[in-house]
Amino acid sequence: MTAIKDGEYTATIYKLIKDGQYVEAIHILNGQLQKHTKSRAALSLLGFCYYHIQDFSSAAECYEQLTQLHPEVEEYKLYSAQSLYKAGAYSEATKASFVLDNPSSHTKMVKLQACIKFCEEDYSAAKLLLEQLPQDDPDYVYNMGCLLYQEGKYEEACKKFMTAMQMLGYVPALSYNIALAYYSMKNYPQAVKYITEVIDRGMSEHPELDVGVKTEGFDVHSVGNTLVLHQSALIEAFNLKAAIEYQMKNGQAAQEALTDMPPRSEEELDPVTLHNQALVNMEQKPSEGFEKMAFLLQQPSFPRVTFGNLLLLYCKHEYFDLAADVLAENAHLTYKFLSPYMYEFLDALLTCQTAPEEAFRKFEEMNSKLTEQLRKLAKQVQDTRHTRDDEVQSKTLQDYDLLQEKYVVVLMAQAKIYWNRENFQMVEKIFRKSVEFCNDDDTWKLNVAHVLFMQNKYKEAISFYEPIVKTLYDSILDVSAVVLANLCVSYIMTSQNEEAEELMRKIEKEEEQISYDDPDKKVFHLCIVNLVIGTLYCAKGNYDFGISRVIKSLEPYNKKVRHFILSFPDELSQQGAVAPRFPTLNLHQRRTS
Repeated sequence: MTAIKDGEYTATIYKLIKDGQYVEAIHILNGQLQKHTKSRAALSLLGFCYYHIQDFSSAAECYEQLTQLHPEVEEYKLYSAQSLYKAGAYSEATKASFVLDNPSSHTKMVKLQACIKFCEEDYSAAKLLLEQLPQDDPDYVYNMGCLLYQEGKYEEACKKFMTAMQMLGYVPALSYNIALAYYSMKNYPQAVKYITEVIDRGMSEHPELDVGVKTEGFDVHSVGNTLVLHQSALIEAFNLKAAIEYQMKNGQAAQEALTDMPPRSEEELDPVTLHNQALVNMEQKPSEGFEKMAFLLQQPSFPRVTFGNLLLLYCKHEYFDLAADVLAENAHLTYKFLSPYMYEFLDALLTCQTAPEEAFRKFEEMNSKLTEQLRKLAKQVQDTRHTRDDEVQSKTLQDYDLLQEKYVVVLMAQAKIYWNRENFQMVEKIFRKSVEFCNDDDTWKLNVAHVLFMQNKYKEAISFYEPIVKTLYDSILDVSAVVLANLCVSYIMTSQNEEAEELMRKIEKEEEQISYDDPDKKVFHLCIVNLVIGTLYCAKGNYDFGISRVIKSLEPYNKKVRHFILSFPDELSQQGAVAPRFPTLNLHQRRTS
């Protein structure tokens, strides 16, 4: 930086602050503070700058010095307490808040203490403090909405946030909270509406935050964790957008939502973003994802879903020993972060590795309880149809769907025990017992098709495979290659060769189109289908046709042979694999309080 002339320090510092160049201002102010250690102006401006770059611990130190040097200034006491609260030093912030002895600061003290109690998860104490405020105070309305949300009363919380918005006008954090409430009610269109508003306004009002630049492939520099970024609620909005896309099974869109957010270096990322990055990129970068989640688990605070998600992902990737180690080493987190259902499921899943019969019994007990609950909810669904109360009916249906998903998860884990033993008759028996609750579930249908196929019940398998394929017929390559291969084989084994040929022509046409649109993209659906059919004919003794199909599966050789030899064992191993479903992995959504 160019040397500052005598007499121009004040003007230079204020210009830097006005331009948002807080780091440069801090550098100059620290230099001045070394010369004048008790300078009120330097300490005050330093505290202000540190607060704006979200370095709340340093801001708190500045304001603490100011309270000692100038105990008569009430604002310094308030700023000190606020900075400690923002730094997560809740005990120290509470003590600092009691120093506020001026009647004019009483309301601010109560609000701050309520926020501290909320962050400490002492919600009853937070509510008692809020009730000391006038009910027409916007902060009362806003924060009561946060408490209602925490209680799971999403609709009531949403109404409070709407009221606060009417009182305060547009506030990014409020708009985000409304979106979060709608998300929790599974009203994704409304959630997206409010998220879009946050993002559009953030881009318009703060172009310097470089929204979307990283996704477009440009070299970017970190925008830092500034107060402007925090107040824009852009990070929260993009995390919530990613969560919605993830729930809707739009993996690429979820990844793009995270890369669209204002760029920051990895060490600047908040725990929520770090967790969500790990989760949405788990398929492509599992080692990196596990590393990030394990890192978060060692931090003083982390997103609530981290513990459960890490355990589920270890089990999904069959790292059962690692899951058992994490569970044993973090027993104190079990009751805090795992629901009884999740704990029972993980316990049974880990038991499978050493005592499958005992695990089967545990899964059976779980599903017996879930069956009883499902029947009760099914009756409630029927009853609500007579009341004509749309809201109650919608809520009951959501509860039923959530419970049904839990039931299917346990069922698939239970069936996999017998699948691994190749006792397909028992697997089929388990599935048929569950038809009452699962006949409209896609995972159940797929696995019923697989188990019928493995027993050579091709005609019945077709009746389950066909609807899956027809649903995605216009985007046939979105269907698993294993499903397409099994359906083709089933057609051939039931003398429906024309249907098999038509399906293969459709796959070939789609692959040719992709090769034209994106020559570098690798697609191997037809390759796998031909290989499976060729293997089938060879097994039946028709070697000429079988080998010709295997050879055809490798055309063009320059593109497929090397890749296919490397990937073939993995793809083939999937043909006879039941597709278990794990409990939904949750992207964390930060709540603004």
